[in-house]
Amino acid sequence: MNSFVIDNLKETKKLAYAFSKLLKGGETILLSGDLGAGKTTFTKFVLQALGVKDNITSPTFTLMHEYNTKRFTIYHFDMYRLSSGAEATEIGIEDYLYSGNPNTIVFVEWADNIKDILHGNFIRINIGFIDENKRKFEIIR
Repeated sequence: MNSFVIDNLKETKKLAYAFSKLLKGGETILLSGDLGAGKTTFTKFVLQALGVKDNITSPTFTLMHEYNTKRFTIYHFDMYRLSSGAEATEIGIEDYLYSGNPNTIVFVEWADNIKDILHGNFIRINIGFIDENKRKFEIIR
């Protein structure tokens, strides 16, 4: 596990860009943290670093957004409105979580809401509040 204390948005972006360089394709990244901790902001910065040119927004109401870059197809899920893995299974999330496709990367915000179906090798990112601007990022590979 790697742990980082981030003092501001500029440092969050720097961490996201460094993290993006570790992604080779085929990864699923599970993000956890309280409302407003920075899950979407971090994901947005990673996607920008990977080359996404589209406007990146939270898929809270649509559940998933798809983005394409020269290297990857990126799936960005938000499980905030779901209360179990069974609900996520109904929308077919397991096809994305376990595809292993080297040309895709999957991000799942509010992954704790579907933990009952999560098994396997994921990258987990926990974001915790320290104060209004400061966050603690724990990255578990």
